[in-house]
Amino acid sequence: MVSSSLVAVGDVDTGPARKWAAGVRPVRRPVGVDTGVEMTTDLMTRARAGDGDAFRALTEPHRRELQVHCYRMLGSLQDAEDALQDTLLAAWQGLGGFEGRASLRTWLYRIATNRCLNALRSAGRRPARAWGWPDVEPPEPTRLGEVVWLEPYPDALLAGAIDAPPPGPEARYEQTEAISLAFVTALQVLPARQRAALILREVLGYHADEVAGMLDTTVASVNSALKRARTTLARRLPAPAVAAPAPGSAAEQALVARFVAAYDSGHVDDLIALLTDDVAIAMPPVPLEYQGIEAVADFFARVKREGRRHDVVPTRANGQPAFGVYLRTPGGGIRHGTGMDVLTLAGDRISAMVHFDAGVLAAFGLPRSLPAR
Repeated sequence: MVSSSLVAVGDVDTGPARKWAAGVRPVRRPVGVDTGVEMTTDLMTRARAGDGDAFRALTEPHRRELQVHCYRMLGSLQDAEDALQDTLLAAWQGLGGFEGRASLRTWLYRIATNRCLNALRSAGRRPARAWGWPDVEPPEPTRLGEVVWLEPYPDALLAGAIDAPPPGPEARYEQTEAISLAFVTALQVLPARQRAALILREVLGYHADEVAGMLDTTVASVNSALKRARTTLARRLPAPAVAAPAPGSAAEQALVARFVAAYDSGHVDDLIALLTDDVAIAMPPVPLEYQGIEAVADFFARVKREGRRHDVVPTRANGQPAFGVYLRTPGGGIRHGTGMDVLTLAGDRISAMVHFDAGVLAAFGLPRSLPAR
């Protein structure tokens, strides 16, 4: 039985509503609606004439998958949403130049990819942040993380995105694998054009000539970038020795319940017993990282010292179990959110944990604090 510290929260609002392009408003389409909306001549004619509803009918089926694409490129949900808005605005303004030589979907991916490349060239990323618990002295880190701008992606936004339409024949990665935190983190260390080439070719399955067209380059350049990207990714993202249990399976639920019980107890030994020997902890935007069971045990011994207890609210991020984390206060007062933990599982153990700050809770529909117990 899961500990009482596992707090249930009601219906989740997966993020703030946002406006885009010339007053054209996005609509939520029901899960399961076919994303292969036919681009009729009538819709295109009306959209080119300034009909926002027609433009929405053309682009809305691709909206969610484009956001996921921008997230893979940028590693940040907020940056991905900004790039998506720029993409739709550019598509709205440039619709007269769409000649139909490629599909509308491919044209939108070309715009989105280049908007992301522009963002990577021009915008400053979220800066690293200093350790924020003045009453806790962290141990010396194993290493300093490079991807301090990383943010989690709510599973609630993945519905209808990673499975529709299916990737092309050139794809090498499963769509669920290609949204995992480990994969998205590894992508962020690639040079921008290598990153784009790998995502377009091996995640989305576009042919090399299609990718060359999207990036305004040659097939030879695409293949060269892809070769270098594969080498870096193989070094950064080795194949796991033990597979993770299937999402939602009894094995996953059992391991999550054990984690919650250990987290609730405050007993470091119970928590450490659930971890693999090569477990890793990261905390973006704090750059401190800990690798290996001894370093992680030392870290937990300091941050979960006697009397420091938490409640957790379950959710899912990047296809992985995740929890909003709330610090209990003496006397049972209001419990303030300290962040979110996302777990990577390996068999019946936890191989990685990424802790994000409390700023990500709202995107998952989680409150910044829980009422007094």
